[in-house]
Amino acid sequence: MKLNHTLRDLTRRVEAVTLVAFLAAAGGLWAFGGLAAEMMEGDLHAFDERLLMALRTPGDPADPIGGRAVEQAMRDLTALGGVTVLTLITLSVLCFLLLRGRRASALFLAVAVVGGQLLSNLAKLGFSRPRPDLVPHGVEVSTASFPSGHSLMAAVTYLTLAVMLARIEPRWRLRVFLIGVAAVLSVLVGISRVYLGVHWPSDVLAGWSLGAAWALMVWLVARFLDRRGQLDSSAGNGD
Repeated sequence: MKLNHTLRDLTRRVEAVTLVAFLAAAGGLWAFGGLAAEMMEGDLHAFDERLLMALRTPGDPADPIGGRAVEQAMRDLTALGGVTVLTLITLSVLCFLLLRGRRASALFLAVAVVGGQLLSNLAKLGFSRPRPDLVPHGVEVSTASFPSGHSLMAAVTYLTLAVMLARIEPRWRLRVFLIGVAAVLSVLVGISRVYLGVHWPSDVLAGWSLGAAWALMVWLVARFLDRRGQLDSSAGNGD
């Protein structure tokens, strides 16, 4: 009797987590759609300009606040959302999963990250928003502005890596730590893009929204496959 009660409680908790993740993913997609619509109508210009200029020395748009040390730190942070760094980190985690004997998880992760990259490219192709021209660019850029590819791919890659690693981590504190670090890195990359003047703030918000939604959907699919026995079973029973 007690065992049945415990199983029912666990089932309810698992389903509640799934529902929350689904609603959060839907919320991310809704936020991205809303930002895209507002951007195309030109309603975000005042908001974007106000925040972008807030990161510049008053009277001198060419001078970011904080001085050269902060500017160099922002260039370092923005590199964390670049293709080279994200590829190296992803390959490292893939090797880790393969060494742990989790081949299905490694394959799933590779497909999820590559899919996120395709999503980023398609999203950029769907919009032709120019880059900010109010301030000098702190790094070289060549693609369209909306959404921020660095912000989107940082969210996709770091959050997807975090949720996949969290699946095989039995201690909930370390799971929270992994996801927390991924979220912080994604936020810092996005902030650096605005600070360096290569993206409007709404570009970054859109990238975060779509990237987080993708990572949550990846997690939901992983749970579904796990229950069907088509993915390496998680070590922690940690839903």
